Amino acid sequence: MEKKELNLIGHLEELHKRIIIVLLAFVVFFITSFIFVQDIYNWLIRDFNGKLSVLGPSDILWVYMMIAGVFAIAATIPIIAYQIWKFITPALTKEESKLTLGFIPGLFILFIFGISFGYFVLFPIVLEFLLTISAGQFNTMFTADKYFLFMLNLSLPLGFLFEMPLLVMFLTRLGVLNPVRLAKARKLSYFSLVIISVLITPPDFISDILVIVPLLLLYELSILISKVVYKKRLATEGEMLA
Repeated sequence: MEKKELNLIGHLEELHKRIIIVLLAFVVFFITSFIFVQDIYNWLIRDFNGKLSVLGPSDILWVYMMIAGVFAIAATIPIIAYQIWKFITPALTKEESKLTLGFIPGLFILFIFGISFGYFVLFPIVLEFLLTISAGQFNTMFTADKYFLFMLNLSLPLGFLFEMPLLVMFLTRLGVLNPVRLAKARKLSYFSLVIISVLITPPDFISDILVIVPLLLLYELSILISKVVYKKRLATEGEMLA
């Protein structure tokens, strides 16, 4: 009983250590981003005609902190993944440990790719559409906090959703998923992805389609990747048994 308690305390101490490292990394990246936040701000609004409005001095600080926070989160993702890997490594085999470590760069790359898709593709199209339907009907004035919240709501969720193929690949390599299960769950998965797309996008048909289509394609890509990984895993297991 005492041995189990000591093991539990050891795991909690290790988890506490990993969390502290992640928090320190986030703080460092946040401070670094905040130092250059004005340059980042000017780059993000480079295609916006005019200036954004603020309703009070505190809004300026809030916008800058929001921008710095997003960049800090993106930069911290590899650190988070690595610390999770370090925490679970004792419970993995040597092969599983190497396999898990190899997925960390992909997590960061797909996250950046998803955010980039939201920012460079989805955001300008949706913004232009909303401006078009409001032309001549409303006196539009953009506040900085609403503008960037709108941008983040379209971009940030896609950063996480675009990691779906890598997650499926990883779970397939571990034997948790296989292409047969994914194919059987296609209808339910499609429905779930459509619901998620509707929830994270503005209430208009175009933005919904612009998110739904890539997510459904990513799911189909995940099935294809799962098939390849699953065949390789079966071949490896067959060689080991031979």
